[in-house]
Amino acid sequence: MEKHYSIGVDIGGSHITSAGIDLNRREIMRDTFAERIVNNKGTAEEIIERWSEALGETHEKTGKVNIKGIGFAMPGPFDYVNGICLIKGVPKYEKLYGTNIGEAISKKLDLSSDTPVRFMNDASSFAVGEAWAGKAAGSERIMAITLGTGFGSAFVADKVPIVSGEMVPDLGCVYHISFRDGIADDYFSTRWFIKKYKEITGLNAGGVKDIAAKYASDKRIKNIFVDFGKSLAGFLSPYLIKFGAEVLVLGGNISRAYNLFGPALEEELKIQECSTIPLLSELKEDAALLGSAYLLDDSFWTSVKGSLQYM
Repeated sequence: MEKHYSIGVDIGGSHITSAGIDLNRREIMRDTFAERIVNNKGTAEEIIERWSEALGETHEKTGKVNIKGIGFAMPGPFDYVNGICLIKGVPKYEKLYGTNIGEAISKKLDLSSDTPVRFMNDASSFAVGEAWAGKAAGSERIMAITLGTGFGSAFVADKVPIVSGEMVPDLGCVYHISFRDGIADDYFSTRWFIKKYKEITGLNAGGVKDIAAKYASDKRIKNIFVDFGKSLAGFLSPYLIKFGAEVLVLGGNISRAYNLFGPALEEELKIQECSTIPLLSELKEDAALLGSAYLLDDSFWTSVKGSLQYM
């Protein structure tokens, strides 16, 4: 019988989430869900051990003989082709530098030689998940962004991330592009909200959720979200138009405040004569799990593997 289950894995800054995915139904098997808190400053052995605990739990619940393989949504820098971690110079997962994650996980879980472990950038995994099983499933060309501690983005055509060519920026993402006095990541992330809130009120905020909670009681807060929405739309419009994106899918923690900045974003898109339709992700964190698991679909793998070296 042909196997149609795979395991999707989302590696966060301090946690791992894994779940069995039914590739035929494009659904997460909720009873296979596993999560662990991870010390991202631990040794390579400690981190791999913690990841393996979650994966082992999901592997067991899904049924070992049913699994086609494992797909990871992994933050960079990372050698996605060979499964080697290249994270260096940041205070998380540095001890994994040079580790072949695929081989380490295969050994820990005692996987058979014909059970592949595959990797894709986390922002690309989110976008692929949305294009395959989310709100954008009926669209041919999409851009997906994640708004949180950082500004993640990916361009996808026919479910495949586009990471090079004339229609997308270098690297197939936009976080590194110059904007105002810095780069896009400086402005379309949590730290911009915290900085702006401090400038306006003189107070410190723990995050966007804290600032949004004061929206109704402090008229100054409205201007922060309006500025964010207009700036985001103004920045993205040229790239959306050039790529021919039918929809823009928004995810990440900041997207939960879409009701506060969304109207300004939508208005500015119209001003910029950008016809791309913004959609709020319903899958949220599940999108990366689905996108990473889709790496085990044979036709998708054939289409995407040549792009991995550029992620």
